[in-house]
Amino acid sequence: MLQLWRYLQTAIGIIFRHPITGTSIVPVLPDGRIVLVQRRDNGKWSMPGGIVDWGEDISTSVRRELAEETGLNLVKISRLIGVYSDPSRDPRFHSICIFVEAKVEGEMQIHDTLEVKDIHAFSPTDIPIGELSHDHDRQIQDYFNGLTIVA
Repeated sequence: MLQLWRYLQTAIGIIFRHPITGTSIVPVLPDGRIVLVQRRDNGKWSMPGGIVDWGEDISTSVRRELAEETGLNLVKISRLIGVYSDPSRDPRFHSICIFVEAKVEGEMQIHDTLEVKDIHAFSPTDIPIGELSHDHDRQIQDYFNGLTIVA
């Protein structure tokens, strides 16, 4: 019985006391514009992305999140921009974000209307830096600066 209790405690700890892994994506259209989504929960613009589902790898999660939030198709993941793990980066919970650049194509269309309010393709100079959700201001600056970050 004691052994069972230890396994249960370990399982509860894994579920409730460990960071959640997610992705953020810089979707780059063939014309060089970058696609952002406007979040319903706070009204701010952000990179598309979300939590990696059980059984998914990162590239599958990127492909799924792009489709759900933007309607766009993943052509290829171009590069890893960073891994962001600051416990305060997401106000909802401690998450580890894997941030990638992705070449995308297709027609923009919101499929996840519960999370996404609007979608827009910005020229790199028109991105509303300083007003993005979560830590996406830092992420996009790291992208523009050509950095690869572990933070």
